[in-house]
Amino acid sequence: MYHLDGTDVLNEKYYRGTASVCPECLKKIAAVVQEQAWQVVKTAIISDDYEKIKDTLCDWSDADEVDLILTSGGTGFAPRDVTPEATKAIIQREAPGLTEVMRHASLKITPHAMLSRSIAGIRNKTLIINLPGSPKAGVENLTAILAVLPHAIELLQDHPDAESGHHQF
Repeated sequence: MYHLDGTDVLNEKYYRGTASVCPECLKKIAAVVQEQAWQVVKTAIISDDYEKIKDTLCDWSDADEVDLILTSGGTGFAPRDVTPEATKAIIQREAPGLTEVMRHASLKITPHAMLSRSIAGIRNKTLIINLPGSPKAGVENLTAILAVLPHAIELLQDHPDAESGHHQF
């Protein structure tokens, strides 16, 4: 079983209580996660504040309690959208293939996928992935990469059988 950390980073409107998209996004992403028999161990709703996002991502990944952190929102073009910058500031290695696949899959649905600035990367033994804030887009993007996440986490955890059965000719 993998321990998933669900962080929902959304716009100031929700944080101040004037929008309602956040619970929907959390529910939908959590449902996808739980269908995989993964456990959601933490969730938080924080403002689109660069330092708060960085601090939360560091605290959660440095505690070594979670294998995966999914953020939702803050990846667009609005001035307040700083999740990718905050994520990039704290990761040690990028994982661009994940976000390339997410954008590619999303482009089949909407040209707005080109506006995504999501990134993915590794801090210690935790994989951090930025998802869009839209519940529909968040689930679509997560679904696009879902099949490789168990293997990615096995590799990060240095699981002895992580490479068995791969690349056989």
